[in-house]
Amino acid sequence: MTELFIANAANSIVHKILERAININEISQKYGKEVRNSWEIAKAYREKINPVGSPLLGVDAEEIKRKISNKVRNELKLRIDRGYKNISLELVDDLVFQFLKELKII
Repeated sequence: MTELFIANAANSIVHKILERAININEISQKYGKEVRNSWEIAKAYREKINPVGSPLLGVDAEEIKRKISNKVRNELKLRIDRGYKNISLELVDDLVFQFLKELKII
């Protein structure tokens, strides 16, 4: 469950960054749709990990945060290598933190 949560969380964050990087409306809308889909899937897995009202233990939360950040950075670096422009790796840590805070992981 945790790995599926991490994969969907990372996908959502990657597409959020890509959505901000592109200024072509049709493509940006597709990225936005992917953000929402992955968010909903991650949210469903989050609800299965532990009680939603309580955050995870510090060690677990930090490990999840690290794994998501690494997945996001790796995927964005691949996209940059393929020629994607305007991708800001500086957004990763803040977006991961916001995502995990909203889902009460941290």
